Amino acid sequence: MGFYGDRILPWLVDRVMANKDLLGYRTRVVGAARGRVLEIGIGSGLNLPFYGPDVTDVLGIEPSQGLIDKAASRASRSRRRISFLHASAEVIPLETGSVDTVVTTWTLCSIPDIEGALREMRRVLKPGGELLFAEHGQAPDRWVARWQDWLTPGWKPISGGCHLNRPIVGLIQKAGFRTTDLRTGYAPGPRPFTFMYEGRAVPA
Repeated sequence: MGFYGDRILPWLVDRVMANKDLLGYRTRVVGAARGRVLEIGIGSGLNLPFYGPDVTDVLGIEPSQGLIDKAASRASRSRRRISFLHASAEVIPLETGSVDTVVTTWTLCSIPDIEGALREMRRVLKPGGELLFAEHGQAPDRWVARWQDWLTPGWKPISGGCHLNRPIVGLIQKAGFRTTDLRTGYAPGPRPFTFMYEGRAVPA
């Protein structure tokens, strides 16, 4: 990935995602996980303290080795069994129907083949399993959505491939999920960057 992608970007992601305005989302979404959890884009491990007592173990998939190294440092302070997969969400190296919960937090914006990745998440879920998500994406306000479309091409190269304008719920449903709970709204900050989707989905 080069010096920026290997060294600078992991540091930036860790700092930006530690924003205190995201704590409520983490508490609600990550705290609802149960059983064997697959976290997509575990990043630097900022979600790890929010997993509750119903979680038996956490598998974190992450394409950035720099972020895995940061997450592993945080995991060393946890009593829970945590392991990492240096891989892409488009091809998840797990058996079909092998996890109880899939967690994604501010990750679906940056996966290149998002539709393929969501189909993989559906594949690895057990019957009765859930996808729990907190994501940012396409805003319902026309002027905000236009800014998102305009900003995204320039934003992607400096943000690890982040798309500001992805229609998150539509993509989840297209991949074969049914949303069972959904909250949307703006978080504090510039509106093109802060329209949030928070919810649950199950295989349809």
